Amino acid sequence: MPTYNKLVRDLIPQIIEETGKEYSTRVLAPKEYLLELKLKMTEEALEFNEAEVQKDAVEELADILELVHASLAVYGVSYEELEQIRLSKKEKRGGFSDGIYLIEVEDE
Repeated sequence: MPTYNKLVRDLIPQIIEETGKEYSTRVLAPKEYLLELKLKMTEEALEFNEAEVQKDAVEELADILELVHASLAVYGVSYEELEQIRLSKKEKRGGFSDGIYLIEVEDE
């Protein structure tokens, strides 16, 4: 039996069960859950980086967004609050839409 030891979407056990396969799961403690959310976010970001076609890239972005929502719930922050923080940072420092790539800055 393959061992995964990773955070999965909530319906994965049900999907496995429907195949008739045996499996084991456990519910993570809050600190473990946050750690696993961060690890999963890294995994999904790497998959986004490796995606070669738009459809795959957008699916990885959807996974990342789902992890953002789960992480916000752990921190007790609403998506609206996150959006306000994003907008505030964008107002102060700009966004990333212009594709500016910094090469170097003179030392003092």
